Amino acid sequence: MSAPHSTRLCIVRHGETAWNAEHRVQGQLDVPLNAIGQAQALAASRVLARETFDAIYSSDLSRAQQTAEPTASALGLTVVLDRDLRERHYGIFERLTYAEVRQKFPEDYARFEARDPEFAFRTGERLKDFYARSIAVLSRIADAHRGESVLVFTHGGVLDMLYRHVAGLPVSAPREFGIPNAGLNRLEVVSSGWQIRDWADTAHLDDALDDLPG
Repeated sequence: MSAPHSTRLCIVRHGETAWNAEHRVQGQLDVPLNAIGQAQALAASRVLARETFDAIYSSDLSRAQQTAEPTASALGLTVVLDRDLRERHYGIFERLTYAEVRQKFPEDYARFEARDPEFAFRTGERLKDFYARSIAVLSRIADAHRGESVLVFTHGGVLDMLYRHVAGLPVSAPREFGIPNAGLNRLEVVSSGWQIRDWADTAHLDDALDDLPG
């Protein structure tokens, strides 16, 4: 049960894209949903449209916007776009599969796989900076809607950072929690801080990829 005056957030990873299925690094490139992802967005909307939300936010990348649209339409709400909800910038890794990255840039891949907080893919974003961006934007949204319910459509990396923030895990720790495409993640902000209420709910889906590296 929610605490009085708590802020409730349902944070959704975008639906599947062709690049997810290929284990290809998307980062901040604008890759749309594939047919499976579009079906996942509709499936999520059938669950979420039965609830009440005061606002809907989304990353400005099309795969997140396309996931948000069916729910926003069903609820009659306008999606507020925020570029700070974007995925991490993967620099030289973007457009390549993880297998190609491992072969082409073995030393860079080793730093990535070790979750080095200082590693920036030469032309991308350091993990510690991505963590700061992710927590800042979600905290800003929560602060703007105190005592309300908010729906947020974003990316796997942002959810990875949020889970670590709430659970007190370092960014360098191996990932031992799921972040499936179109999964529903429910959190609450109370006086003592953020709390996870339900994570990686895929009961509304036939199947969902979790293609993110550990």
